[in-house]
Amino acid sequence: MKRILISDKFTFGKLIRYAVPSVIMLIFTSLYGVVDGLFVSNVAGDAAFTAVNLFLPVFYLLGALGMLLGSGGAALIAKLLGEKRDGDARGFFAGLTVLTVAAAGILTALTVAFMPNIAKALGAEGEVYAHCVRYGRIMLAGLTPFMLQFFFQYLFAVAERPKFGLVITLCAGATNMLGDFLLIYVAKTGVTGAAIATVVGECVGGVVPLVYFFFRNGNRLYYAKPRFEPRTIGKACMNGASELLTGVSTSVVNMLYNFQLLKYIGNDGVVAFGIIMYVSFIFVGCYLGFSVGTAPIIGYNYGAQNSDELKSVFKKSLIFIGATAGVLTAAAMALAKPLAMIFVSYDEKLLELTVRAIRIFSISFLISGFNIYASAFFTALNNGVVSAAISVSRTLVFQVGAVLLIPLAFGLDGIWSATVVAEALTLIISVVMIVAFRRRYDY
Repeated sequence: MKRILISDKFTFGKLIRYAVPSVIMLIFTSLYGVVDGLFVSNVAGDAAFTAVNLFLPVFYLLGALGMLLGSGGAALIAKLLGEKRDGDARGFFAGLTVLTVAAAGILTALTVAFMPNIAKALGAEGEVYAHCVRYGRIMLAGLTPFMLQFFFQYLFAVAERPKFGLVITLCAGATNMLGDFLLIYVAKTGVTGAAIATVVGECVGGVVPLVYFFFRNGNRLYYAKPRFEPRTIGKACMNGASELLTGVSTSVVNMLYNFQLLKYIGNDGVVAFGIIMYVSFIFVGCYLGFSVGTAPIIGYNYGAQNSDELKSVFKKSLIFIGATAGVLTAAAMALAKPLAMIFVSYDEKLLELTVRAIRIFSISFLISGFNIYASAFFTALNNGVVSAAISVSRTLVFQVGAVLLIPLAFGLDGIWSATVVAEALTLIISVVMIVAFRRRYDY
């Protein structure tokens, strides 16, 4: 089958085919995180599972810088390719890769030594504290490949190699899963094994692409002499600000959820919320993957000033998001109990709590896809300000207000429904922005 290029004219079928590898890539990335949780929960126990769920928001918070450089860089590079400035695109691609590695190294050096303080700040105590420190130190040692994995997930589609990106992600996930089985289930190494397996998988997902782009391999995008023009790098960072803020906000809000749940019902609440996050990663991964996969097409046609194709892709994307929203929500509702049983079948009370929580939370899937796509759409148009406004509204402003205020009236159910309220309020912002900028970008 002929390779699809971002300069092509996209039918609905071709758009889906181009985006599908990114969708599967994001879902599978989430899936092997779920497998981590599955092994830890069922083999290492509740204390270990609580420790993992307490630390992961911090790790994703640090890794969000890879999302900033990857998403913002992808938007800039796609626009440069659309303007036929291939040499500039390659130079900035190399420069952004160097910046990602350097930033990861600095963050690793600053955080590993302070892991005991981080664990205490997260509220970890006793056995949970010991697990948290051990798990966190190993995970932080693998921060560089983790950030590179995030970075390249955005660039594969721009390089017109989404299928190769999918293969790398599948290999990384398979490595992680095999490591989980051998180290947690067979060797009984608990959170230590979980962390080692994750880091090894991340090395496959981050280091292999790093080497791959040193060679042309018939690609339009590969490394040239790195360019570090402050203005252009700043533009890329502004473009990706929404993804950074999403990562930061999500991590901060998840920590806030954990604090609220510890206050209301203790460790059981943290366990239930951890399961919700695993489920959410898989379902929301469909929206994220589609947005990542189609963003380079938007950026390219914006740079090429091809408004007809821009309008066509935008319309087809909204149709896809709308159809997917109904399917995902229905699936989450129907599968709530089987999904919860994977993690907590050993505790009937905790199982019942988790099933109810998933079903309430899953209503948000009806809305979240539109907000995720709207933010990614404006990033692709190189409008980081609007993208960030949507993202911060969705993942921070409305989330914080909802998780603090709604439980005062509705108790524990208010915590599970906070995301639904936040997504609904953000949808208003998304619609307003799309209408307000339709003539400026002619979509």
